[in-house]
Amino acid sequence: MKSNIVLIGFMGTGKTAVGRVLAQRLHRKLIEIDAVIEKTAGKSIPDIFQDDGEIHFRELEIEAVKQAAAGEKQVIACGGGAVLNTINIDRLRATGVIINLVAGPEIILQRTSGENGSRPLLNTAQPLERIKELQKFRKPFYDRAAEISINTSKLGIDAAADKIIERLKKYEGFNF
Repeated sequence: MKSNIVLIGFMGTGKTAVGRVLAQRLHRKLIEIDAVIEKTAGKSIPDIFQDDGEIHFRELEIEAVKQAAAGEKQVIACGGGAVLNTINIDRLRATGVIINLVAGPEIILQRTSGENGSRPLLNTAQPLERIKELQKFRKPFYDRAAEISINTSKLGIDAAADKIIERLKKYEGFNF
């Protein structure tokens, strides 16, 4: 039986915000992978990218996912690129149901636009084009990893959490 709820998806799809609500409603611990990485590294994600590079960040991510996947009855909110490594997906799938949160590129830009500098992959003159390019590249990874997909483009945080709980109640092999 799987007992973890694993949220994957592109940045700005609601993984952390929806994860908080799910954890609160289901009386579970929220593990936010990017926050674990920042604590381990002693610096922010943008600083890790700038000082140490994306490869080092991904190494820290693998370790954070390994630790999180070992627990039970948690909500795990992954960073947008966690799906790029099959090791992460295999570990998360072993103990959790993987839910892909999806949103359109314009919605993502709107949701992330107030976060100057905190999204290293969007530090570009054309952020909307970059979002579309990254989404196109990552879509097969998200699709392959996900057991459930939820489009959050037109959903508020509470409605997205409701939809996830509703889908999990129908998921055979999940332990509430």
